[in-house]
Amino acid sequence: MKDLKQFDIPFVGLKEGKHLFEYSIDNTFFEIYNYSEFEKSSVKVTLEFVKKSTLFELNFTAKGTVHVPCDLTNEYFDLEITTSLPLVVKFGPEYNDENEEILVLPHEVYQFSVAQFIYEMIVLGVPTKRIHPDVILDDEEPEALNVAEELETEEEKTVEITDPRWDKLKNLITEKKT
Repeated sequence: MKDLKQFDIPFVGLKEGKHLFEYSIDNTFFEIYNYSEFEKSSVKVTLEFVKKSTLFELNFTAKGTVHVPCDLTNEYFDLEITTSLPLVVKFGPEYNDENEEILVLPHEVYQFSVAQFIYEMIVLGVPTKRIHPDVILDDEEPEALNVAEELETEEEKTVEITDPRWDKLKNLITEKKT
């Protein structure tokens, strides 16, 4: 993916110690992954990269907003997210990412991309239940909730009307038990 070259870290030329990388993420980043859950997004990702002689310690932090629909009203709103992801990178004979906290890179590798880790951290950092802040804070409910309540009461009315022949059969069962 040529659009993700900015997320490649050439660690061979880095000195041992702390290094800081910053990325600004918007919807063009998510379009590369064909992820369209966000209407728009603005997330700042900071990567603290600590290079040691035998391994790397990476600490990703993300803070920003994603524009998503409310689960109750379907109205779009800006949801603030704050999330982090620690990662340890070691070296071994072959690539291995089975452990979500430890990445093993082959010895001959001189750089690696952090784009996939940023993508997963942001997507997993968004809560599964997204509720518009106006729904929680306001005493006055949005119109979509009022319509839903009206539909529920109409359904309850239709359920209450039953065939009188069935009511007599239900009485037979209760009379038999007593």
